[in-house]
Amino acid sequence: MSITPIRRVVIVGGGTAGWMTASALSTLLTAETQIELVESDEIGIVGVGEATIPHIRLFNAAIGLDENEFLRKTQGSFKLGIEFVNWGQLGDRYIHGFGKVGQDAFGTPFHHFWLARAAAGRHAELDACSINTLAPLHHKFMRPREDMAGSPLADITYAFHFDASLYARFLRGFCEGRGVKRTEGKITRVLQREGDGFITGVQLENGTLVEGDLFVDCSGIRALLIGQTLGVGYEDWRHWLPCDRAIAVPCERVDPLLPMTRSTAHGAGWQWRIPLQHRTGNGHVFSSRFISEDEAAAVLMKNLDGAPLADPRTVRYVTGRRDRFWHRNCVAVGLSSGFLEPLESTSIHLIQMAVTRLIQFFPHMGFDEADITEYNAQTQYEYERIRDFIILHYHATQRDDTPFWNYCRTMEIPATLQHKIDLFSANARIVREGNELFAEPSWLQVMWGQRIRPRGYHPFATQKSGAEVDGFLDNVEGVIAKCVGVMPTHAEYIAEHCAAPKP
Repeated sequence: MSITPIRRVVIVGGGTAGWMTASALSTLLTAETQIELVESDEIGIVGVGEATIPHIRLFNAAIGLDENEFLRKTQGSFKLGIEFVNWGQLGDRYIHGFGKVGQDAFGTPFHHFWLARAAAGRHAELDACSINTLAPLHHKFMRPREDMAGSPLADITYAFHFDASLYARFLRGFCEGRGVKRTEGKITRVLQREGDGFITGVQLENGTLVEGDLFVDCSGIRALLIGQTLGVGYEDWRHWLPCDRAIAVPCERVDPLLPMTRSTAHGAGWQWRIPLQHRTGNGHVFSSRFISEDEAAAVLMKNLDGAPLADPRTVRYVTGRRDRFWHRNCVAVGLSSGFLEPLESTSIHLIQMAVTRLIQFFPHMGFDEADITEYNAQTQYEYERIRDFIILHYHATQRDDTPFWNYCRTMEIPATLQHKIDLFSANARIVREGNELFAEPSWLQVMWGQRIRPRGYHPFATQKSGAEVDGFLDNVEGVIAKCVGVMPTHAEYIAEHCAAPKP
């Protein structure tokens, strides 16, 4: 068998997607394979995605980043989950925390016992049943104590907030130290091979020709290679996710420094709040069908915690995905492959998974169609399951105060999501399918937080007396509360371990 290896990888576009791709590939590929990243300083990056989910820790560890250094260089902070305000009804609050909720017992998931107590009128808040949801309410954070197995302090699951532009800059320095070549310039022409249409090179405005074997399209919403050149179509999901604009603006940081993202629902969309060491990131995601851009900007500016540090800027997008993510010798990574609004902080995760999957199916010069087909199938499944989870937030609401929420509450939803809702509505059952991203605790917290109330629960939860169930649940909540009590504040932990230098 003769296999001709890929020797030239060209990444078109920088930003988080481009430099994460370069970081991963430069970690694994030998010096015999040249990696070249082409980006133009004239073309701005979206750069509003500053919140992540815990999987990014695996990526950073795999490429050998020191976590404290990474946080110092990116003005980063820690994240235990997302607080949702005004989503189920006006005045509602709940936290979708990372990690586990409670402790399973007697062969039955924890939440069934919690529901049994609630049904008997002895209700408690779900936030009290997880260290990842109780700690942010008290502004507390620490990394998990691996030496305390069995304690909630060992269960702390975290991600990060960081400045996306600083993260890209940090990764650029990391990559260039590993031999990645950066070429500055604006692409004016894409060259294709006669016969099969494979991309052979990109030509820059100054005449430079950058040739390659494998091309990774990190050009963002423009999708220069996968869309404009190869003509891969796009599936529009705005009938399920009607928001199509985001206005972003940073503001001064205010205390306390919260270890969570906040998402506040407004009349025609929602506002994010992302606390960093040096500032707070803010944005208003909205539907232009239901509110004008000027009105959306006014809502955003009215609801800032501190003084704005820049002028607001608008990003326009179409929620959806590419018909194919890998076509011929081009793989789309980041916004060129699709757009899912950052409600559950999945944008950077989708970059990470695209790069991980590319490594898993890394081609030789033969570019076998079986590999490409499987890559596309796995990516499509991932996009559609994340899509369903985001739709859940909009559809499972009792809000009827605006036309936007009336539309979201009454719209038809994908059958895959309806199945999830039906299972939970009946007997609080949550089934994780395949390798979908969000696990049972995530579905539990959001479905309950969005006011979906099951008609029943697992019969095993009734085989214990009310006193036994109360004792079990009280112990879980009491231990978690004691653990949170000994944790430092988020600001104290950062000051001790990873504070960025003062400007």
